[in-house]
Amino acid sequence: MELDERKMKILKAIISTYLRTGEPVGSRTIAKDTDLNLSSATIRNEMADLEELGYIIQPHTSAGRIPSDLGYRYYVNALMAENEEMADREEEREREHQELLRKMDRMEEVLHNVADVLAANTNYASLVSTPQISQSKLKFIQLSMVDTRRLLVVIVVGNETVKNVIMSIDEPLGNDEILKMNILLNSFLQGLTLSDINLELVQTMKVQAGMHANILEGIFQGIVDAIHEADDMEIYTSGATNILKYPELIAPGRTSALLDTLVDKKRLTKLVDDTVNQEEKHGIQIYIGNENEVPTLKDCSIVTATYRLKDGGTGTVGIIGPKRMDYQKVVKSLRNLTEDLDEIFNGEEE
Repeated sequence: MELDERKMKILKAIISTYLRTGEPVGSRTIAKDTDLNLSSATIRNEMADLEELGYIIQPHTSAGRIPSDLGYRYYVNALMAENEEMADREEEREREHQELLRKMDRMEEVLHNVADVLAANTNYASLVSTPQISQSKLKFIQLSMVDTRRLLVVIVVGNETVKNVIMSIDEPLGNDEILKMNILLNSFLQGLTLSDINLELVQTMKVQAGMHANILEGIFQGIVDAIHEADDMEIYTSGATNILKYPELIAPGRTSALLDTLVDKKRLTKLVDDTVNQEEKHGIQIYIGNENEVPTLKDCSIVTATYRLKDGGTGTVGIIGPKRMDYQKVVKSLRNLTEDLDEIFNGEEE
């Protein structure tokens, strides 16, 4: 006979407690040791129904209940079905994880190629930054136990970025508790950016997490830290030696400093940040000489554009060359390229 959800939870609690202690289980034990949030009287009524249905028996007068053979059979069948369902979910998550890793490798390869193609087509130096994800939407969060004291948090942000966080916890979480936490996190956070998440939302989640509120708070902090860490963008450059083709950029001391800037990409971070922060985020930005804030590039012109992932990550593509560069050709190249990137990263899945 199919049991309703409450009876099923109480039967499961009776059996798991009896398996652990070997002692008959009373209603007070169930009320105290589980998160059912039911009174002892309600549990007694449900236990009476379970006994009448033949799932539990009372071995002695005034004693607690123990499972019957029928109760054990129901428990084992439910457990096997649950394990099979969990295995299917794990298999599906593994497929999703592999696909995301494939996309990450693909993005890195694409951006490297973009820098090379731009440099070759324009005869100038090029730069391409990986997308910054702090304003990307949380796509998926998955918890799993590494061992009895460590929890793995897998965070998927935007289209391509996967971050793993391992955090210590005071006590292990069971499969049911892990499942509830996964549902809670994804129900509340999926589709939000960090700036969308406020204290009221976090407090609501902590209330629903109950006795695991501290663990949830630690998970949330791990998510924030992982996203900020992932925002340490990479900048790919190509065509640095093209600069040597333009006599006005060759001068003792200045040329080596210019080439060093294109190799030491940290110096280009300010340029990328300025481009992303411009009001016309999808437009073309042109910096001539002193208009850019990188001292070693004052003799150059820099033309930049941004590309955006559909879930919020934003990156920069740029050309660095002499002030007498072919602006019309460069602007056209960047426009075509950002359209191509949009199609590659945001187009329909095959």
